Amino acid sequence: MFETVSELLEKKLGKAEFMLAIPEIAGRGHLSTNAAFLLAEAEHTSPMKAASTLKEYLEANAPKSFFHTIEIAEPGFLNFWFTREAIEGEFAKALKAGENWGKPPKPIKERVIVEYSQPNIAKPMHVGHLRSTIIGDALANILAFTGRNVTRWNYLGDWGTQFGKLIAAYKKWGDEEKLKETPIEELNRLYVKFHEEAEEHPELEEEGRAEFKKLEEGDKENRKLWDKFKEESIKEFNEAYDILGIHFDEWIGESFYEKDLTPLIARLLKEGIARESEGAIIIPFEEEGLAPGLIRKSDGATLYLTRDIANLEYRLKKYKPDTILYVVDNGQSLHFQQLFAAARKIGLDAKGAHHVKFGLVLAEDMKRLSTREGRHISLMGVMEEAVSRARAIVDEKQPNLREKEKAEIADVIGIGALKYNDLSQNRMSDIAFSWDKMLSLEGNSGPYLQYTYSRMRSILRK
Repeated sequence: MFETVSELLEKKLGKAEFMLAIPEIAGRGHLSTNAAFLLAEAEHTSPMKAASTLKEYLEANAPKSFFHTIEIAEPGFLNFWFTREAIEGEFAKALKAGENWGKPPKPIKERVIVEYSQPNIAKPMHVGHLRSTIIGDALANILAFTGRNVTRWNYLGDWGTQFGKLIAAYKKWGDEEKLKETPIEELNRLYVKFHEEAEEHPELEEEGRAEFKKLEEGDKENRKLWDKFKEESIKEFNEAYDILGIHFDEWIGESFYEKDLTPLIARLLKEGIARESEGAIIIPFEEEGLAPGLIRKSDGATLYLTRDIANLEYRLKKYKPDTILYVVDNGQSLHFQQLFAAARKIGLDAKGAHHVKFGLVLAEDMKRLSTREGRHISLMGVMEEAVSRARAIVDEKQPNLREKEKAEIADVIGIGALKYNDLSQNRMSDIAFSWDKMLSLEGNSGPYLQYTYSRMRSILRK
């Protein structure tokens, strides 16, 4: 029905950007549109008169027994009610189309890279990773459903000064047996301890930088430790992704571009795009109204921006994408403005690169979650709690089900609640972590949506 109304309006208005939506207030129709305002502007008439013209056009050109009523509402909206026959016809279409219902008639031939999740190795995934992971995967799913060629990319945070700090901490306080038994817990303990100790002994920061410089230069001991940290981290990440039902096509992280950074910086200096400043190297963005982008520190270390420029060049050359979506929080807005400005200066065709922003998941006191300060809520813990709460309800409502069925239903409902909680929020706003809200099984929730879906499938079967 939506498609039929949309096609009729497009025939009358062309490709104008009209709104067609389900009214939020009951009693205002099955669908509503503002199309009359666009027609009024085009024909230099009043919205109410344009609405009357549009009503007559739709009634004359719609399929037989399609509209039950078309109502004109001040100051020029059109509200539609459909006949029983039209609604039953829509169910028949859905039944015939099956899993393809809602797909475009022709696949959209675009290549898209969706970058999301992006955890840092050697740190546990926490609830703050949920938003990028869930929003990014939902976008990838929608784009793939429309026929686009989607590459799901987990851009691991696996390089940078923090790994020098972790290596320094491991050499000072690490326990090899604990690393074997609980690798991520041990690495997280060391990371937190390093920053606690650095408050009283600031010279530790220099030790961390020195260890990372050794890692960049290929020191065998540091490289071996870094490889181990990465291997253990990916094992744990995959446990979380398996529970969430998420997979990635690429796991290429920051370290992959290490070999490209020195020649990249040399080329940018030679072409006059970058310049030296107080011992560091920057890309100036005065004409863009942005702060300079730092691509090499005075101590020779590279930064996120350096690696992201190399990453963008690699993606454009190898994948030739029409679109790249970076699903990263609001706090990185300046970084991506600088990245896209750098791409324009270099001459990269990155018009299809976009930063998909979102707000953070904060602690209940609205302070930022931080692994460094030991303020984080385990993602695995949240998922286990979601499934546990769902299982308690299944046990109460369906005590006679087999254990295997109870476990499967609890998994689907618990993880569904977790995902829907995120996708139903305002994407741009920060949200406070709340067990009850995040794992809600009632009202406007994932389980309610799943219940509605199961009822619809029941209707289709009948």
